[in-house]
Formats: sequence, C-alpha cells, structure tokens
Amino acid sequence: MKKTVSIIVIMTIVLLFSSLVYAQPNNSLLNKRIKLEDAETPQDFVSSLQILFLFTILTLAPSILIMMTSFTRIIIVLSFIRNALGLQQTPPNQVLIGIALFLTFFIMAPIGNQINTEAIQPYLNEEIDQKIAIDRAMEPIREFMFKQTRNKDLSLFMNVAKIDEANNLKDIPNRVIIPAFIISELKTAFQIGFVIYIPFLVIDMVVSSTLMSMGMMMLPPVIISLPFKILLFVLVDGWNLIAKSLILGFK
Repeated sequence: MKKTVSIIVIMTIVLLFSSLVYAQPNNSLLNKRIKLEDAETPQDFVSSLQILFLFTILTLAPSILIMMTSFTRIIIVLSFIRNALGLQQTPPNQVLIGIALFLTFFIMAPIGNQINTEAIQPYLNEEIDQKIAIDRAMEPIREFMFKQTRNKDLSLFMNVAKIDEANNLKDIPNRVIIPAFIISELKTAFQIGFVIYIPFLVIDMVVSSTLMSMGMMMLPPVIISLPFKILLFVLVDGWNLIAKSLILGFK
C-alpha cells in the first residue's frame, strides 16, 4: 500500500514540475498540419483583440441600427398606420420592417458616407488608430441624435447623470444623449400616430352613427368602415405622404 502511494506521489510531482511536454506539437486536420505556437510580438495580441472588438460591434449592430437611427420612429409610425386602418396583419410584419429598414438606409446614407470617408477608410489605410476611428465615426451619429432630441429629454438625463452644464455637444457623453434620443423619438412617433388616427376615427364614428340610426345594432361597424378607410388611404396616396413626411421630418 505504501509503495503504491509513493508511486502516485512521484508521478504527480513529475507531471507538475516537468518542463517537457509529451503532446504532439502539430495537429492534423484534413491532411493539413496545424502548428500551435505562442505569439512572439505584442502586435499579435493587439490584432486578436481588434478582431474580438470587431465581432462585438457586429453583435451589437442590430441594437445600434434600431436605437441610434431613424428606424424607431419609422417602424412605430408604420405600425400606427396599420392599426388605424383596422388591418391586423396587412401589411405583414416582415414588409413593415423591410420598409422601415430601407427608409432608414435612405435617411442615414449621408451620415454613412461621412463615416466611411472620415473614419473607416483612414483606419483601413492605417492613417489613424482604432480609438480615433471610433471617435470620428460617432461624431456624425451624435450630431444626428442631438438634432432630433428635445431639450427637456436631454436635461432629464443630464440631471440624473449629475452633469451641471454642457457648453457644446462634446461635453455630453453618449450615455446621456442616446437614451434622451430614444425617448424623444418615441414621443415624436406617438404624436405622428395620433394625427394619423384622426381621419380614420372620424370614419368609424360616422359609420357607427349611421348604423345606429338605421337600427342595425348587430352589424359590427368595422366591417362597413374598413373599405372606406382603405379607399381614403388610397385616394390620398397615403404611402407617399407618410414616406415624404418621415423623410422630411429628419431633414
């Protein structure tokens, strides 16, 4: 028994303190030799961290697209239109999201071109480092959000963040301007949705009053008012007016 314990102790010490590695240094994958080596220069570690940072940005790209662009206002307004018309699944959600995405691309195209010219291309050409590229890319986005943000919403988050005063846009951090922009967009979208609802609400009231005066109490007014609401929306070229109003609202 003591001999067995001694052998185990000796083997453990050899495995822990031995400087030799008895594993095969090269691995084979599809008849290709893969050699695992330690990085020789700090630049190798920096490149790996840059790749990790890039994948992190790609993961957050949907949130950035939704919350820091015109997408939020557009998709909410389009949803209000569908509900005001009384159409449950027409147009489908995929169509509304597609329209909102392409309108967002159209509205944000000048900002995207500015980011590409001032940040992405100089970074790819190794004229600037990563930190400067990020700062330059955020400048036009911050200007866009600042123009669409109400002073009241901005003041709310500045007070919560205990920022007494800001002389210019650079003094406002991203953690303040982004949530202020989001709630401003929500308020604007709901205001537009209220205005959109008014003409369709009038049609519902007229149809409902007509049916009640005729004694047709059991007939749902929605069945009669739906064709009239669709007809009104088509006659005034509603999609054109909505797209025009949304685009000009960001200019």
